[in-house]
Amino acid sequence: MKTFRKLRSGLLVPVNDILCGGKFHGKIIRAGRVIDEFDCKNLVVNQGLNYMLGAALGNQGAIANWYLGLFTGNYTPVASDTASTFPGNATETNAYTYGSRVPYQPYAPASQSISNSLGPSSFTFNGNITVYGAFLVSNSVIGGTTGTLFSAAQFGASKSVVNNDQLVLTYTFSATSS
Repeated sequence: MKTFRKLRSGLLVPVNDILCGGKFHGKIIRAGRVIDEFDCKNLVVNQGLNYMLGAALGNQGAIANWYLGLFTGNYTPVASDTASTFPGNATETNAYTYGSRVPYQPYAPASQSISNSLGPSSFTFNGNITVYGAFLVSNSVIGGTTGTLFSAAQFGASKSVVNNDQLVLTYTFSATSS
C-alpha cells in the first residue's frame, strides 16, 4: 500500500513517485531599479490538472498559446477555479499597457522543468493599483471567461505599483520522479 502526502500546492501524490508544481518569480521595477523581488508557489487548479492529463495521456489536443494575467482582489485561488469563474472571483485587472493578457512564451522543457525565464512576461502599469496575484490561462482576452485555467497564485503580500512601474513575471513548472 502506498503512502500519500499533500503538497503545499494542493496536489496529492504517492510518496516516492512523482512531484510536480509551479512557481511565480516577480520583479517590480520603478525608474529602472528593482524595488521588489519575490517568489510564490502556485495552485494548479483541477481544470489545469485535467488538461495536463488529457494532453499527456489522453486524446486531448495540446494548447499552443498561454497567457499570464494579474488580479487585484484579495482572493485566494481554490482548486475548483476555472477560466470561466476566476477573472470575476479574483478581480482581474486591465491596468497595464499591453491591451490583452501577456503571452507566456516558455522554452523547451529541460531537466523536467518548463519556464519563460529566458524571456519573462512583462506588465507596464498605466495606473496606481495593488496587485495580489497572477494566473496562467489559455485565453488572451482580459476578463475573458473561456479556455483553460492552468494555475494561479496569491503573491503572499500585496504589491503596490504606480503608473509606469513594470512587473516582470517568470512562471516555472517542474516535475520530478523520485
